[in-house]
Amino acid sequence: QLQLVESGGGLVQPGGSLRLSCEASNETSGLPLHFYGIGWFRQAPGKVREGVSCISTSGSTHYADSVKGRFTISRDTAKNTVYLQINNLKPEDRAEYYCAASTLTSAQRMCEWRPGGDFGMDYWGRGTLVTVSS
Repeated sequence: QLQLVESGGGLVQPGGSLRLSCEASNETSGLPLHFYGIGWFRQAPGKVREGVSCISTSGSTHYADSVKGRFTISRDTAKNTVYLQINNLKPEDRAEYYCAASTLTSAQRMCEWRPGGDFGMDYWGRGTLVTVSS
């Protein structure tokens, strides 16, 4: 069982920046953490969850069109942590942000594949709230 804990959310003015963190730990013996790709997803009130950015075990990345050039995903394998740097925040970025883990090897597939409606990720964190307001 993989546990994911998000942090770093908060209230930011438009144009501001945040860095979200997703720390992963294995509660039971199983696949090593570096076998998992990690994705960041967000869900705004009244909207469906969307894939924001994903990073594979090889380091390849994928971004939603709406965040390209403003969001940067990175992983620190030694710290078992994946980061999402968010710059130039916009009001439409307001959402609950979740990280999730998967053994899928494609970053794009992690961010876009929805078997049966929801994303095909194996483990989910509980989320961190990002609010953008002046």
